Amino acid sequence: MRYIVIGISDAPQPCFTPEVMQMIGAGRVFSGGKRHHEIVASLLPADAVWIDITVPLDAVFAQYAHHNEVVVFASGDPLFFGFANTIRTRHPEAEVMLYPSFNSLQTLAHRLVLPYHDMRIVSLTGRPWPEFDRALIERAEKIGVLTDRTHTPAAIAQRMLDYGYSHYTMHVGEHLGNPEHECVTTLSLTEASEREFDYPNCLILAGDDPRPRQFGIAESEFALLDRREKMITKAPIRLLTLQALKLQRRRVLWDIGFCTGSVSIEARLQFPHLQVVAFEIRPECERLMAENSRRHGAPGIDVHMGDFLQCDLSALPRPDAVFIGGHGGQLKEIMARVLTVLADDGCMVMNSVTAPRVTIDSHRLWDEACAELGLRQEPSLRIVLNDNNPIEILTCQR
Repeated sequence: MRYIVIGISDAPQPCFTPEVMQMIGAGRVFSGGKRHHEIVASLLPADAVWIDITVPLDAVFAQYAHHNEVVVFASGDPLFFGFANTIRTRHPEAEVMLYPSFNSLQTLAHRLVLPYHDMRIVSLTGRPWPEFDRALIERAEKIGVLTDRTHTPAAIAQRMLDYGYSHYTMHVGEHLGNPEHECVTTLSLTEASEREFDYPNCLILAGDDPRPRQFGIAESEFALLDRREKMITKAPIRLLTLQALKLQRRRVLWDIGFCTGSVSIEARLQFPHLQVVAFEIRPECERLMAENSRRHGAPGIDVHMGDFLQCDLSALPRPDAVFIGGHGGQLKEIMARVLTVLADDGCMVMNSVTAPRVTIDSHRLWDEACAELGLRQEPSLRIVLNDNNPIEILTCQR
């Protein structure tokens, strides 16, 4: 099986090299999106067979299987988040001949005369927000973004404003390569959030974030539950807890009983590669998580409200790190349920307070649960901050 993959721009009259024109003239089976077909239809042989690239792709590749060679038209550079990668994944044994064009972000950078060798690239075309959020949290100074009809420039600008990343300038390129409709616009995020843009488009964000990345957020900087500072994990304990979870090598963190969201938010900011899933039973905490996430620029935390023991966990990413911030006396039940989904190398961490008037002995429940569930405990870490009660950071592994 051989694929000849030809990159094209949005120009209504494409200009190909003689070699590519010879490939097209000798071809019989062609494929691409509907827009690609409109652009190249006049160049195809009279007996050409066209296969639309639509989802589900299984049906598309089932049609390809009936042919020995397919000429595929794709946007820009087909290896740049493009269809050539899909071919290599699905048919690794196939021969691929590639004739790329400039991708849309290269073209936009050319129009702006903007060096792009240091640009962080994120695709939101049919993809969710996490990689974009990560680029913001990591303070990338130049971000190139591939959009779609949901992740529009206006939606992207609004998300950035919601989480305090307002220092960027947005450059939007519409119909790049089409001399009749091409438009390049430079706007503030507020201006971009209030406009509609023609599709297809892409954008480049440029800006130097004046705010340093914090390492440990003071308790006073969070919106608190009933204004009670004792309901929030103190910054030094929070950072030691993240260290106990070994998040630098984890993929998915579950925060059970998030309250104000301080642990989830700190984890998101310090380890932006993580998927963070947070659970809380108290309805009023949902507002606190939303407010604190926006206040500290921590988008992308997946929040689930309700009793953890009743939550549907089937569609959630499997955790390899779990922090239990609250349990309401049901610690054993929570740990047993976590164990049904915890990754093979996963760990659980809990902070236990030693105080005269504590009604629930969390440390005893933890020890009993670890013994009953066959979990291996690591040495605990006992911390005393100022005049506060001692706290033990408890860790266990499968």
